[in-house]
Amino acid sequence: MQLDLESLSEATSGAIGSLVSTTVLYPLDTCKTKYQAEVQARHQRKYRRISDVLWEAVSKRQVLSLYQGLGTKNVQSFISSFIYFYGYSYFKKLYLKKTGNKNIGTTANLIAATMSGLTGIRILQPLDTASSRMQTSEFGKSKGLWQTLSEGTWSEAFDGLAISILLTTNPSIQYTAFDQLKHRLLKGKVSKKTDAKSSPESLSAFNAFLLGAVSKCAATCLTYPAIRCKVTIQAADSYDNKSTEAEKKAQKTISGALYTIWKREGLLGFFNGLQAQILKTVLSSALLLMVKEKITKSTWVLMLMIGRYFSANPPKLKAS
Repeated sequence: MQLDLESLSEATSGAIGSLVSTTVLYPLDTCKTKYQAEVQARHQRKYRRISDVLWEAVSKRQVLSLYQGLGTKNVQSFISSFIYFYGYSYFKKLYLKKTGNKNIGTTANLIAATMSGLTGIRILQPLDTASSRMQTSEFGKSKGLWQTLSEGTWSEAFDGLAISILLTTNPSIQYTAFDQLKHRLLKGKVSKKTDAKSSPESLSAFNAFLLGAVSKCAATCLTYPAIRCKVTIQAADSYDNKSTEAEKKAQKTISGALYTIWKREGLLGFFNGLQAQILKTVLSSALLLMVKEKITKSTWVLMLMIGRYFSANPPKLKAS
């Protein structure tokens, strides 16, 4: 069986890019998540703006708590990005091979991106839920991964799974837009390649950052109400002492989260925190794609060397 070196290269560079962007922007992600998790009328809110979360951490001398859940988030983002980019590259190549086309259209690109997003989402959902609970826990009181997951039932570890499946449209829109824009930008630069194993074309760091920001901004605006619901479902703290236990339990469902936001914040409540989400996700996505584009060629060379090594030294099976 021959290794798909191009897909492996895409997956590795994408996963490394995800790891870098997650780590660099994690304090902003924590502030954004805690801000989004609070569902209250404006005059009753603990956090009036995202900066209030930061000042709370500073005033309580818990600045390092802005990194609570970072390890879990890094594991989740690295694995999910690796699976996503491998599947995305594989499905695109499969489509081009089956159809004989030179380029993939927008519709086929969206389908390939969505299928890639659905791959492995059920397996990684507990890590996603745990990291959200760690981020929204009171500063200085976050628990470890196992303790966070073992506090509730096993089914609660999959809180927000349905909406996570729905949100696979977010990266689908993002990477489809990015690929289409990238193809247009590189169209005039692509030279005829005679070597089938030449490294793939890549954008400059600035262009990759810019296209990543634009594509992620569009995807975030279109899917934000679902993002807000997901955060409220997975949040560790409810910021609400008036609701009964039955009402709090109902808020952990999609319909319950939608109703609570509508009742307390109105229609605009579904977009409360959109600016913070755009700031974090656009910077994160742009940084991810910038890192990915810059290390793609190096990763390709590394994978090519590994492939040649295994071709020259195939593993020997012992006879039973």
